[in-house]
Amino acid sequence: MPITSPAFGCWVLRTPGSAYVVHLGGEDVPLTAHWGAPVDDDTALALARVPLGPGRGWESPLDGHEEYPSDRGLRFATPALALRFPDGQRTVRWRFVSASADGEHLRLVFAELTRAVRLVLHHRVAGDVVERWAELAAGEPVEVLRADSAAWCPPRREDYRLSSVHGRWAAEWQLRREPLGDGVVRLGSRRTTTSPMHNPWFALDDGTATETAGEVWSAALAWSGTWHIDVERQPAGRVVAAVGAGASFTLAAGEAHTTPVSAGLWTGDGFGSASRMWHRYLRERVMPSGAELRPVLYNSWEATGFRLDEANQLALAERAAALGCELFVMDDGWFGARVSDHAGLGDWTPNPDRFPTGLGPLVARVTELGMRFGIWVEPEMVNPDSDLYRAHPDWVYATPGYPRHELRNQLVLNLGRPEVAAWLHGWMDALLAGHDIAFVKWDMNRPVTDPGPDPSWSAAHTSALYAVLDRLRSDHPTVRFESCASGGGRVDPGILARTDQVWPSDNTDASDRLHIQEGFGQLYPARAMTAWVTDAPNFLTGNRLPLRFRFHVAMAGVLGIGGDLARWTPDEQAEAATRIAQYKRIRHVVQHGELHRLRSAARSTAPALAYALDDEVAVFQWLDGHRYGEPYVPPRLPFLPASTTWEDADTGARCTSAFLATHGLDAGMFRNHDSALTHLRRVP
Repeated sequence: MPITSPAFGCWVLRTPGSAYVVHLGGEDVPLTAHWGAPVDDDTALALARVPLGPGRGWESPLDGHEEYPSDRGLRFATPALALRFPDGQRTVRWRFVSASADGEHLRLVFAELTRAVRLVLHHRVAGDVVERWAELAAGEPVEVLRADSAAWCPPRREDYRLSSVHGRWAAEWQLRREPLGDGVVRLGSRRTTTSPMHNPWFALDDGTATETAGEVWSAALAWSGTWHIDVERQPAGRVVAAVGAGASFTLAAGEAHTTPVSAGLWTGDGFGSASRMWHRYLRERVMPSGAELRPVLYNSWEATGFRLDEANQLALAERAAALGCELFVMDDGWFGARVSDHAGLGDWTPNPDRFPTGLGPLVARVTELGMRFGIWVEPEMVNPDSDLYRAHPDWVYATPGYPRHELRNQLVLNLGRPEVAAWLHGWMDALLAGHDIAFVKWDMNRPVTDPGPDPSWSAAHTSALYAVLDRLRSDHPTVRFESCASGGGRVDPGILARTDQVWPSDNTDASDRLHIQEGFGQLYPARAMTAWVTDAPNFLTGNRLPLRFRFHVAMAGVLGIGGDLARWTPDEQAEAATRIAQYKRIRHVVQHGELHRLRSAARSTAPALAYALDDEVAVFQWLDGHRYGEPYVPPRLPFLPASTTWEDADTGARCTSAFLATHGLDAGMFRNHDSALTHLRRVP
């Protein structure tokens, strides 16, 4: 059973490979007794009965054990909950009321001793992970200064190491693993979205875990607005990680608040196992179309930029279809007075000079070519030079009496206003209803900088965005959405519950992308990761990488083409058609298979990875920064089932699993920027 209760006040949540034990401790507070390897009920109960210790002066025995610590009483850890009542009281103390377990879902209900406030802590088994969130109900007015989703308490170890991803625009997803020092490490974002700088995910280990071995505790937050993760190493040596959305707000009597979901998992088999568990969870439990295969797309941005019109889009569509692309996406510049980034955002009707009879002829021709049609939008933004802004200047975020700040010549619409959210849904609904559109690239190119006096603006914006997307998906169930925010600025399990893929970075340089995609894959599956092949030299780095190398990097995700096809030589077009056809033969393995990172791009000039699904494996190898023409070491494939034989689907060559696990898969590479893709099939 997913949830058992071996005794009053003790509950065991079981995933296929782990156990999570929560119990009531002193003062009726819920404590984490165990988060790790599977245990039976008797062992779980014994773990729950282990004394916390007396606590030394200046310390609390609750710290590092408590599932949802408040900021008052005998506790000094970073609080998950902080309340303030109108009379100034901030102390809260909970009385346990009841517990209920419904299938995979445990609810623990508490009431405040002297105030009319109730707290429900939720735990739910969801595949390999445990989902947690909290619900507050106010019977009297209360100011909520902080209400996190969960405080995660891994067991005590001799040491700890923290893994996270950091970066900036065009350098997102840089994986960092470093010893966890004393005190608090804060990860987070105040940029309206999850941001390119950090992502709401972390992993902890004792400093000895590898890709294939060792205990790893990991958690993430399903929220696309302001957020924080406070990882605290306490004086007594324990660690607690408080995870939540970073907004304060006030509840009136009769109102309630539910936090976003935070999901956590444990594995004893290293970082690779943790990633595979996250990928399964996101594909099977979170993403709305996780079982589908994503099409090969072509995007027109890097070919035409703001110079697009019906004629050049038709010409690009002809070329993209000839290569085997399945989805044609027209990017920025199709609407209003949008001939540069100075004007037009907010006026979402086709530019009459560029599309004299609307989008219909282009959509029809794309369909005739055997492709679906997709379109770029940036619905949350407005240019001051637009009809929308001239009609509704009060719709943007602004602080009365203060100068406003523009970025990219644009302002952000206040989605927290119901009339703004209704307008956004209205024109998007009309656009999708009036055209055969299969795909929407939803972009956001700047954060909010002048939100005004409402402290809950970020939560209101994110909630309104979710509501619009949910309604659009319901009304247009065949349309698929991509989340983009100047690249990877809005990627998290919350947005992935409403979109079908994400754009990890505006940086399409294949060498840089090896590092970006490695960090992205710590949490997110290849099924969600759009990856383009673009022109050489790359617009950002100037690198001139071989087309084969660029394709092999992009084929490790959801393949897209973003170059100016009119400039590609006949040989390049022929090679592109061959690579696209090859990708279609292996994309089910890439998009739904289990990822095995064979060699890290951060530590090797010969990175390699594999995806395995049933009786097929796709192995990618690259030489990147390789010097002196030294022979490279073939990557080994130790994950293949023992005593099996595998055949190269392209050459017919056969090898045993023992050979591939010991010698490795030799692709004959030696020059810098050589690359290879090998498709293996198990021989019956």
